[in-house]
Amino acid sequence: LTLVSNHWLMAWMGLEINTLAIIPMMTYPNNMRNTESAIKYFLMQATASMIIMFAIIYNAWMTNQWTLFQVSNEWATTFMTLALAMKLGLAPFHFWVPEVTQGIPLTSGMILLTWQKIAPTSILYQISPSLNMNLLILLAVSSTLLGGWGGLNQTHLRKILAYSSIAHMGWMTVIVLINPSLTILNLLIYIAATLAIFLCLNLTSTTKINALSNLWNKSAPMTITLMIILLSLGGLPPLTGFMPKWLILQELIIYNNITTAMLLAFSALLNLFFYMRIIYTSTLTMFPSNNSSKFQWFHTSPKPTSLIP
Repeated sequence: LTLVSNHWLMAWMGLEINTLAIIPMMTYPNNMRNTESAIKYFLMQATASMIIMFAIIYNAWMTNQWTLFQVSNEWATTFMTLALAMKLGLAPFHFWVPEVTQGIPLTSGMILLTWQKIAPTSILYQISPSLNMNLLILLAVSSTLLGGWGGLNQTHLRKILAYSSIAHMGWMTVIVLINPSLTILNLLIYIAATLAIFLCLNLTSTTKINALSNLWNKSAPMTITLMIILLSLGGLPPLTGFMPKWLILQELIIYNNITTAMLLAFSALLNLFFYMRIIYTSTLTMFPSNNSSKFQWFHTSPKPTSLIP
């Protein structure tokens, strides 16, 4: 609904439906930790939605139109940008992302960090011509730096992927005013890589870094796949994840934003460092290292059941 809407009220309604629909998924299975994370997520999203509605009404009051593509009032644009930053988890509104992602199951975390980013990013993409460049650069650079620093001392994989999401959202935000097509390209590659990582972790029921040391015993091909995806997500050439980062840095340099490009490049090294830490843990038990653990197989044949009690 948000993607195809031309009216602000319909786009806002799509955001609300998107928020309310994931709450039951986050609370399953029903326990205190899932419920707490769902409440945190709902409060942040509801606050951002109220700010968006305020910006919509203020813009309509000042310009007498409800068209999605025309946000000509400066204050309405600022409030809209801050509200979308809250929804996407950009710094300094990023504190809810690691806490919520850590408190919910892997499947819900996968949806939270991939599908839930599409609707706010689409609104950011559509109103990009009227956005404030300085505010966008401030939000983006803060997100990439804090997303890199925050993931350095984490041992939980869901928190690491949450900080990775914050950093990648910063990369998408910084280029949305200069070249919005690169934002969509970065989002698609990020979603594909994050989905693959979460599916690997969900298949092996792995949530901590130290559990990755036994991943080679469970599935050797999956270990190699996870390493390649993590390196791609970190932006290491010549993998796919390097392409959007390279294009974004090139566009920033063309528009003389050299300082911003340098800060983003340095922050990418922070992300690559904690991806390499995950890979290092995964390779501790790989051949030809000494490994006393037995290999485990996913597809075990079921035990024959006797018909006689």
